[in-house]
Amino acid sequence: MDMKPLHLVARVGAAAALLLLAACASPEKTPATAAVAVSHNAVDNAVSSGAPALAPVELSAAREKMMRANQALAAKDYKTARALAIEAQADAKLAQSKADSAKATAAADQLDADVRALRQQVDRANSDQ
Repeated sequence: MDMKPLHLVARVGAAAALLLLAACASPEKTPATAAVAVSHNAVDNAVSSGAPALAPVELSAAREKMMRANQALAAKDYKTARALAIEAQADAKLAQSKADSAKATAAADQLDADVRALRQQVDRANSDQ
């Protein structure tokens, strides 16, 4: 059984619950809490795309800013929490983009190698005739 849809539903449900709790909070807390939740999802998406291996620097920056955003949120410094969460989200998206780009480049390189191998086989077959 594929657990990805279940995992996605759980994450969306957690984010919705977090946003619902945030709605009951102060006007400053709501955007900060929502931004932190979004940055958590962005980091999770980057990890799922292979960023730990393909964009470790960017992912590390995202995680560090997300941790600082959580600390600021706990300290009720909502302005700082929101700013750090937005930066964490941007870093996570960059990490995901770099990972996706690296995978696409590797796939293109493999395709080029396969095409070269096929051309060599065709050339050998034509020269044998």
